[in-house]
Amino acid sequence: MSERLKYIVQELNKPPFSKNLNLISFDGLDPTQRLQILNDVFADIEPKNKIDIRQEAADQTAVRMFAMLRALKYKPETDVNAFRQGLVQGDKSVVYAIIYWCLQSMPELKKRAYLAKYLVKLDITPEVQQDDEIHAMMQQYEEMMEEFKSVHKDHNAFETSGFSTADIKKDIENMEEEKEQLGKRVERIKKKTENMQGKEPMLVVAKMLRTEKERQQELVTQTQEQQSALALAEQRIQRIRQQLKEMRAAGIKTTPEDLMQQLEEETKTNDYLVREKYPKEIASQQTICKDLQKVASIPAMGQSDLDDLNNSIKSVNASINQLIEKKMLLTNDPEEKTALFRQQAAMVSRKKETAADTLEKARHELSQIDAEVEEKKLTLKDLDMGDVLRGEEFKRYVAKLRVMNNDYKKKRAEISEIRAEVGILTRSEEILKEQEEEILKDLRVFEEKHGISGYTSAQDELEHVSTLKSELDKQKGQTLEDISEMVQQLHMKIAEKKSALAPIIKELRPMRQKCQELTQVYEENKAAYDALAAKLESSRSQLEQEAKLLWDEYNSLESKHHLLSCQMDIVQVEEKKVQSEEEPSMDAQEKRVTLRENYNRLVQEQETLGKQLREKQKSIRENHDGNIKQMKMWKDFMRLMECKQSVVQGETPGGREHGQTPGGREQGQTPGGREQAADDDDVMLPLQI
Repeated sequence: MSERLKYIVQELNKPPFSKNLNLISFDGLDPTQRLQILNDVFADIEPKNKIDIRQEAADQTAVRMFAMLRALKYKPETDVNAFRQGLVQGDKSVVYAIIYWCLQSMPELKKRAYLAKYLVKLDITPEVQQDDEIHAMMQQYEEMMEEFKSVHKDHNAFETSGFSTADIKKDIENMEEEKEQLGKRVERIKKKTENMQGKEPMLVVAKMLRTEKERQQELVTQTQEQQSALALAEQRIQRIRQQLKEMRAAGIKTTPEDLMQQLEEETKTNDYLVREKYPKEIASQQTICKDLQKVASIPAMGQSDLDDLNNSIKSVNASINQLIEKKMLLTNDPEEKTALFRQQAAMVSRKKETAADTLEKARHELSQIDAEVEEKKLTLKDLDMGDVLRGEEFKRYVAKLRVMNNDYKKKRAEISEIRAEVGILTRSEEILKEQEEEILKDLRVFEEKHGISGYTSAQDELEHVSTLKSELDKQKGQTLEDISEMVQQLHMKIAEKKSALAPIIKELRPMRQKCQELTQVYEENKAAYDALAAKLESSRSQLEQEAKLLWDEYNSLESKHHLLSCQMDIVQVEEKKVQSEEEPSMDAQEKRVTLRENYNRLVQEQETLGKQLREKQKSIRENHDGNIKQMKMWKDFMRLMECKQSVVQGETPGGREHGQTPGGREQGQTPGGREQAADDDDVMLPLQI
């Protein structure tokens, strides 16, 4: 731990951090400051993390740091839950381990963080991906991601190749100079061979020699490719032979009847899954999707809407329970014998469904386990770890694992007890701190009353300073002793390592030569592999393009076929109608009305309707002027009546005669008689005017 702290402090004191820390000040930081230093390290790796965590919520800080560690592929040294809790609380061991890991491999982590921005896939739900536009965008996004991978690989290969722009420019200049020299040399040779006899046959022979050499090089590359393909085929044959041996060993004790019985059981189970279980699951998922679509289409609801829905659900559930009770009362007939069989059938169907679920889970787990076993076998073959443990060795290994598991459980129980005690102690510490604060408040009030405020704080500071001085003195003495012991131990270890490394260095020299030879062979094989891979990739892309074109052509032809078949059906139906119209009726008494007669009848009706409308239009045109005059006379008549009404309503109250009512009517006269008189006056008024 001390070595880690020294390394962390040394790195943090260097640029770009420049923290000016020492071991004591760094170890005495509070959790917030430790998390801020960790955030600064993350900011050096990824600049978007450059933020003051005091201005950020604690949960947002935790989520951001966890996402950063996930992108950097950090593996915690402790349990995951304890690691998360320690990081949130700013625990020393957790934060120091992360900082040490980051500072050790800073360039690699910067590269990893840079790649994470472009290679981490977006988390989109399958429902959203069903949209055509989003699906097309996701495909384009994945294609661009693959393109970025290839470009980044080329960039890394170019960086690690050792070439620089200056070297490339020098090479280009040298090649241009060589080109000029070769041109001059060719011109000199042409001048020399102008008057030479038999020049043309010699040129033809030289050309043939050059083509044969190029063909020889191509044949060498082809032989290498064929040898590599042969090696791959031999490996595949060995794997197939091993699988054949395993299959034969598994089929020694089995008979054809057993195999047939197993196949029948598998077919029955698969038939049940396909015909009964999967359709029910698909129907249930479809109903769930429909319900979710309905919920998504409904606008946002408030608390009152939710309360109404809950009340309606409760009422529906109550009605359902009542109906179930009524059904049970109705079916509770002792004479009915089918109820027992129904219950048994329901129990059998439920058992069958549970068995199908367990079978499906077991099959899924078996496929996962088989895949894991194959991966482990491949890793063992790559690492040359030997064969898998079998028989007694495996039993001993299992017994050892059981002992270790028991020890692990005991230690875990002890850790849980210690954590519980730590929780109790932290709570008691908080209570004591609260009591101490209350006592200090009372003490400050007491000191202010007696005029000696600040006495206890000064005394505490003096005691704290004295204790710090004594601790520092002890630490200085201890550090000097530790340093002297460390120096002695280092001298002893160096001498031991020198004596131990001498024979290893002697053995290492021939191994280095062998390593160089193997690296050369590896580079040659790698070049051949790259050439073959590029060739196969180009052929694969060409085949994919051809398959895509053929598929598009097939889809277009299929759509055209469906369109033509629909058109043929329509034409056949119309042809049948025409034939039915042309064929005479077989029954003489049955008088069938044809479409031509119907259409002729409709045409005659429309013609008669048009004649009536034209006559009506003609009459309206002839009486148009007289109607306008009559309408004008009625408007004038209405205007005169309105004037008379205004005159009658404008009479003064003093002008009424004795014996008249306020309505202008004589006593003893009926309203009907008054209205009749008014009507007579109205009729005579236009004539008088």
